Amino acid sequence: MNRIARVVAVSAAALTLTVGLAACDDSSQDKENKAKQQNYDHLVANQPAGRMKYSPTRDAINKWVKTWGKPGKLSYVYIQNAKGEYGYFIMKGLPVARCAMLTPTERVDSSGQGKVVVQQPGMDGVYSEGSMCHAYYGFDATTGAYMEFTVGTNQSFFLFDKPMTMPEFADAEQLGPSSVKDVKD
Repeated sequence: MNRIARVVAVSAAALTLTVGLAACDDSSQDKENKAKQQNYDHLVANQPAGRMKYSPTRDAINKWVKTWGKPGKLSYVYIQNAKGEYGYFIMKGLPVARCAMLTPTERVDSSGQGKVVVQQPGMDGVYSEGSMCHAYYGFDATTGAYMEFTVGTNQSFFLFDKPMTMPEFADAEQLGPSSVKDVKD
């Protein structure tokens, strides 16, 4: 056998072995997937999903829509710091997470081999890795002033659609331009 014939024979053998091994791998994976699906089908047949006559989750979402779907609706944002002290802002509308966007934050690029998820710039033309999801912004209820606050380590916020009269909020410090006395729903 000449040298070219040997290279062709070895290459053919290697290709056959590779295809054979790949078939074994696919076959093993197929068997695993089939077993998982059969188990799932068995469980569903023996324990079908229940049916609800009423969904409290859907009801809560619909109430949220009814509450916050009004232009100019006021939100009362109470912030608790690490010392347990409270302050408050009053905003028109809901506070919005800085990472919320009006346009998609990613797109799928299939121009090459396979599909790749590509990050898109935000409305301000810059890219973000979601690091601003702990920051919220909104607009003051009486002045319209832009306000931004962050939550995270040892700081929480509580959102209400009415001013709170509970004892822990009674001494809350006014943090924005508007006070509870200034606004009416």
